[in-house]
Amino acid sequence: MRSVALPSGGEMPVLGQGTWRMGEDKRRRDEEVAALRLGIELGMTMIDTAEMYGNGGAEVIVGEAMAGRRDEIFLVSKVLPQNASRKGTIAACERSLRHLKTDRIDLYLLHWRGDIPLDETVEAFGTLVQAGKIAHWGVSNFDISDMAELSDLREGKACATNQVLYSLTRRGIEFDLLPWSRKRHVPITAYSPIEQGRILGRRELRMIADRHGVTPAQVALAWVMQQDGVVAIPKASNPAHVRDNLAALDLQLTAADNAELDAAFPPPTRSRPLEML
Repeated sequence: MRSVALPSGGEMPVLGQGTWRMGEDKRRRDEEVAALRLGIELGMTMIDTAEMYGNGGAEVIVGEAMAGRRDEIFLVSKVLPQNASRKGTIAACERSLRHLKTDRIDLYLLHWRGDIPLDETVEAFGTLVQAGKIAHWGVSNFDISDMAELSDLREGKACATNQVLYSLTRRGIEFDLLPWSRKRHVPITAYSPIEQGRILGRRELRMIADRHGVTPAQVALAWVMQQDGVVAIPKASNPAHVRDNLAALDLQLTAADNAELDAAFPPPTRSRPLEML
């Protein structure tokens, strides 16, 4: 598994497992746990979740999936912005730890920007790091102005990642946010890297996939992971999708492939507001 360096030390795998919409349907619990366990077995040991997903249900699923293998996992979770005060962040982290049945989270993120001042949340993150409850902290859904404000805080440069929507059809961050992040060695974590399957019917993707003998999803995912300083967290809730995601690591897109993708999914020519799901 390839990895990217974190500015605060350590490394983060370039490919992980997302869990959005998991833990919402008890009938799918066993299937979701099995998919995550298979991913772990295959080497996809970064798992991304959040207190919001299934109102904690996804964290419970993750806790079950990683039982007995916690030391192998790079675990990511998130605090909701309304909970991100000094005391609220710590209380939210403690709830997540109980759901996850662990004593630590490797990377803890502010899910998106809210009304609580950033310095309060960052101070709480620092307290959690000192207590050994989290190893690193970061943010999610922060635009370039938010990142600049965060960077100006006394402890703001300890931010380990910014998790944002990024895919072939959502390339707006390439104009300013991605270059800004690369210059400061802050990795981007791409969520919904294949647009939850919405882009897979595009003829251009199918043509490239056919040339390589792979699926359109693998082309879209490989493209995201080949971007410098970017990691991806696609969700997969069945074994076939888990294996497809992993196989995308081995797909080497050519210059011609990338030129075709740029023509079909043009990069931005101006600054755009950050997109969110």
